[in-house]
Amino acid sequence: MTLVTITAGIGCGASSIGLRVADKLQLDFYDDRRLAKEAINLGISPEDLRGFDEKAPGLLSRLFGQRPEIYLDLMQSLVYKISSGGKAVILGHGAPWLLQDFGCALHVRINTSNDSRIRQLTDQHGISRQAAEKLIEKSDAERNGFFQYAFGMDWNDLSLYDLIINPDKLNEELTATIIVETAQSQEIKACSLTALDAMENLSLVKRVEAAMLRAKISLHELNIEVPEKGVVQVSGWLSPLVSKTGLLEVVKSVSGVSDIKLDVAAVPKPEI
Repeated sequence: MTLVTITAGIGCGASSIGLRVADKLQLDFYDDRRLAKEAINLGISPEDLRGFDEKAPGLLSRLFGQRPEIYLDLMQSLVYKISSGGKAVILGHGAPWLLQDFGCALHVRINTSNDSRIRQLTDQHGISRQAAEKLIEKSDAERNGFFQYAFGMDWNDLSLYDLIINPDKLNEELTATIIVETAQSQEIKACSLTALDAMENLSLVKRVEAAMLRAKISLHELNIEVPEKGVVQVSGWLSPLVSKTGLLEVVKSVSGVSDIKLDVAAVPKPEI
């Protein structure tokens, strides 16, 4: 089993390197486009995928809607679902944070100099050096804002990564080879079926949470667990505005749910 996550800013050549790694390991490569396609296969609507990238939601989204929370649940569900197969190369989307407790994933950070990033952007897109500098600055700020908002972490925290590599002195082929050789070590490949099952269950938890948020069901006093494949257990306090029947219908509508166990009660009325 081989699972690799790659994190990098724009202009670092991560997509090209990731494709080479996936080709050498004969794995699927999940960038934004492939992740969106996989999400639709999981039954996630195109509407929920709008803006599927690493940007912190705007202030108005945070204040007036739950879409950021829905988006994060769906994104996490997708990463866990793909990872549960134990065979993938995933680019971005907080994968090193989401999978930090699973020893079978190799987390790679690709980091090149600013001059190298600027040169790559100017060569590829025909823009000026000044425009490339502004694009890198804006992208890095948005990416770090996303990590801070979604996970409360700094994407430059080097403890998140197992391998940090600078391709400035290496060509992309050699960089990919180093990643592949590390990924094929026994320490990385030894991933138990228990870990993969845990990823699968976490994926379902996040899809159920997203469905409940979409149905305006508050998660603050509810606990959602998947103790075994397909079995969803919901416990806690249920808002008086939501019936048990309504809750059952929402959970039942989520792909992958085979059984539902409810242990909920209406929020008690305050004593006068």
